[in-house]
Amino acid sequence: MNELRCSLLVIGGGPGGYVCASRAARLGVDTILVEGNRVGGTCLNVGCIPSKALIHAADLYHAAVMQSRGGMLGITVAAPKLDFARTQEWSRGVVDKLCAGVGGLLERSGVKTLKGWARFRDGKTVEVESETGPVLVRAENVVIATGSRPAEVPGLAVGGRVLDSTAALALPEPPARLAVIGAGYIGLELGTAFTKLGSKVTLIEAGPSILPQYDERLTRPVRRRLGDLGIELRLGTRSTGWNDATGELGLDGDNDPLGVDAVLVTVGRMPCTDGMGLDELGLRQNGPFIEVDDRCRTSMRGVYAIGDVTHGPMLAHRAMAQGEIVADVVAGHAAAWDKACVPAVCFTDPEIVSVGLLPAEVPEGVASKVSEFPFRANGRALTLDDTDGFVRIVSRESDHVILGIQATGPGVSELVSGFAVAIEAGLRAEDLAGTIHAHPTLSEALQEAALMQVSMANHG
Repeated sequence: MNELRCSLLVIGGGPGGYVCASRAARLGVDTILVEGNRVGGTCLNVGCIPSKALIHAADLYHAAVMQSRGGMLGITVAAPKLDFARTQEWSRGVVDKLCAGVGGLLERSGVKTLKGWARFRDGKTVEVESETGPVLVRAENVVIATGSRPAEVPGLAVGGRVLDSTAALALPEPPARLAVIGAGYIGLELGTAFTKLGSKVTLIEAGPSILPQYDERLTRPVRRRLGDLGIELRLGTRSTGWNDATGELGLDGDNDPLGVDAVLVTVGRMPCTDGMGLDELGLRQNGPFIEVDDRCRTSMRGVYAIGDVTHGPMLAHRAMAQGEIVADVVAGHAAAWDKACVPAVCFTDPEIVSVGLLPAEVPEGVASKVSEFPFRANGRALTLDDTDGFVRIVSRESDHVILGIQATGPGVSELVSGFAVAIEAGLRAEDLAGTIHAHPTLSEALQEAALMQVSMANHG
């Protein structure tokens, strides 16, 4: 068996893993990265990037369809045609370009990349089943960055016409009738996209609301848009199984079986730690997640964990931030998790973003102020012909320090980093209100919401 030695072994080449490996190598740490598939992980290959590409293509096609049905803003076109094979080809091209970029980054950084599947022998030794045979890697430090996989629903085993998000993004054609199980952000993003591509979509959610992590005020515009698009929403409903022979999805209660051409299961994700030999390490866990401290250290010295295998938001940018911390720690630099917020984005229609605390999350005993400025009073939103939504600021009443910022509306995903800066910098509402915001932009709604707290909105 071939044997390799290194200072740092990173298992998993997703956003957290490749950032950790490339940063560590550039800091002078001898680093090996092990990845069983393509670098970039779920996010780049079968998640964030291809799904956003699909959403963009769906928006363009939907706009063309609306222009062919009486016109939009004085623009009328002939009946548009969807060549979905070319759409998928374009999406794969985006993914390929980014994967090549990650590979080039690792190579330029001096990371040794090993393709294969890793299994722990002990905390310092990992056996990798590589393309050329087994390789034994002895490392001073090991990072577990293996990400997550779609959660399963009893009676709905993925395969054939029962899809997970990965399979849905690889479909050769949009299904004529699609049932989406789960009204979280993945289900809503993909369900809305396929609706705009021509599918008849039914959203099925066991709970009483969509996007349960947000309040009803934030999700109301999204729910309204679902109705406008003709998406059927069934809340408080569970699936009881799939009959492939009849093409029917069983539903609980008094609901008749639902005839569809495909079922998309989007009920969350679970950490990917099976088959790695973690039992050999006996790491302390928090439910299904690996427990880590503020330096991403596990309960075993020299073993770290980052990203979706640790408790917290399953977001690529959280994994990247953790990867930076581990690289610095292993390189001997002072680093620890001290983030005030992790931005969250739903690429729904309209988009939803949130940083910091929602109004209901403000600790008991802390008086707060909440202000909202609607996009219907924003010039840029009016020129985009999309005014549904608002920007909301939550601040501490005593000193106006900003505790949280949320927004829903057109293109608000591009505002969220500015929201996060306000939280991380400990800004007060006066700071935002006193900053000149360019006109006409959607960002003016942030200043207006701040002005509402400290004096008066200019356009409220």
